[in-house]
Amino acid sequence: MKTAVPCYYHLDVEVSPERVGQVRRILAAHLRLWDLEDLVDPVCGGAEMLLKAIDEHATDKRTSIEMWWTGQHLITAVGENNHDLRPDQDLRACLARIAATSDGWGCCAAETGSKVIWFSQRARAGVRVPLVPKAPEPTLREGLQTPRELPVAALASPAGDGRAVLEEAR
Repeated sequence: MKTAVPCYYHLDVEVSPERVGQVRRILAAHLRLWDLEDLVDPVCGGAEMLLKAIDEHATDKRTSIEMWWTGQHLITAVGENNHDLRPDQDLRACLARIAATSDGWGCCAAETGSKVIWFSQRARAGVRVPLVPKAPEPTLREGLQTPRELPVAALASPAGDGRAVLEEAR
């Protein structure tokens, strides 16, 4: 059974061709630890594509990889420190593949000038955390009827002025 407890993992690495495979195995181990075996291939594949593209195009190879499990979504973010790397040009093919294989993705700039590329994977029906049904709580309210001073017919009667009827009731 999947855990509904939020999980988080952070890894700082300097990308190189041999490190890409190591990072894939590390991420896969954490996903298995979180009991998310079904998400290993899409998440590790997306992270591997990004790391290979960063290794190929970036001059600064330092990257940060983060994963968040929310109970329904796994969000993976890869941050790179290269100010010259342009995701819209250098990483276009990689981002197209990530968009095709993930449920959502995006790219944003950090305050330091680095860029973060993230993508999310939704837990499928067989993987989703079951919701614990809540027992119905007893109602504390009782249905009270508002007492009327005058019957509705007395208020609606055409006999005379309505103010006189109200004054008599007081």
